[in-house]
Amino acid sequence: MGYMCMRRKTRVVKIGSCLVGGDNPIVVQSMTSTDTRNVEATVQQILDLEEAGCEIARVAVIDQEAAQAIKKIKRRISIPLVADIHFDYRLALESLAGGADALRINPGNIGDKKKVQTVVKACQDKQIPIRIGVNAGSLDKEILRKYGAVCKEALVESAMENVKILEDMYFQDIKISLKASSVMLSVEAYRLMASKVDYPLHIGITEAGTKDRALIKSALGLGMMLNEGIGDTIRVSLTGNPVDEVWAAYEILRNLGLRNRGVELISCPTCGRCEINMIPVAEAVDQAIRTIPDPLKVAVMGCVVNGPGEAREADVGVAGGRGFGLMFRHGEVVRKVPEANMVPELLQEINRLREK
Repeated sequence: MGYMCMRRKTRVVKIGSCLVGGDNPIVVQSMTSTDTRNVEATVQQILDLEEAGCEIARVAVIDQEAAQAIKKIKRRISIPLVADIHFDYRLALESLAGGADALRINPGNIGDKKKVQTVVKACQDKQIPIRIGVNAGSLDKEILRKYGAVCKEALVESAMENVKILEDMYFQDIKISLKASSVMLSVEAYRLMASKVDYPLHIGITEAGTKDRALIKSALGLGMMLNEGIGDTIRVSLTGNPVDEVWAAYEILRNLGLRNRGVELISCPTCGRCEINMIPVAEAVDQAIRTIPDPLKVAVMGCVVNGPGEAREADVGVAGGRGFGLMFRHGEVVRKVPEANMVPELLQEINRLREK
């Protein structure tokens, strides 16, 4: 896999069938955009996420009806399910009764000490972890007054206050997230948090924007943190289809040498030597290969002068000529095909490789 980042050592937390932290692979997760009370829509979206490679799904639990839907949803999915809860401890208890594999709560906002103890006891009995999730947009007013603005220290202090609530109850099955829409604020907060605790960290850039913008911000922020060994689960937050979040997460992880899933596409930016309509070809290939889980390298190159040589590390590829394309494997030309057949011929070659 080439370059490999050094991981920060953490405790291990078990979320359903997933082991998070320690030397375990970084886990890809997402969150549904459906109304959890709509069981059919939520199950279908989770099944779509599963097919894309999502390993943990999170759902919003906004009321008792949503909490009661957890049990119905769990029966029909294969990956662990996290219940995301704010303010009402009873929603946490109902979600646990329904089979939630983890809770995302902030103990400080679900009620008094007795209510928190009730939730913690239920988690201890079922060996269910709790994710403390701090968000820059909902920091405690007292912490904001103390620091005057949202900053890394404010995010970390908020998280540590919630950690202390759980630790004082002898609960340490904890995962932590500190999210902001600012790339550098997120990175700096996670760096500070990583220096203070050995709990696994869920990383992401929240409210990152629409797809193109969010992909850039997430690649920058997550890339920096992962390259420093910070991060045990990740989510690429997009204003869009959550299935795209999963694809993007694996792209980031693969390019850092941390996971090896999916097809890497090598394609040239085109130049004056290109004699085919290169961009539609590359885009068609890209869309066709996104759902393939096999760790392959595929190249789409614009000219036969440099194409095969520049993409020598590709498993398979095509390089355009004047009205034709040269198919190649591992840098060696294997046949010539008409331009109109370049995409189907390349996809056929990919399928042959997968069958082997």
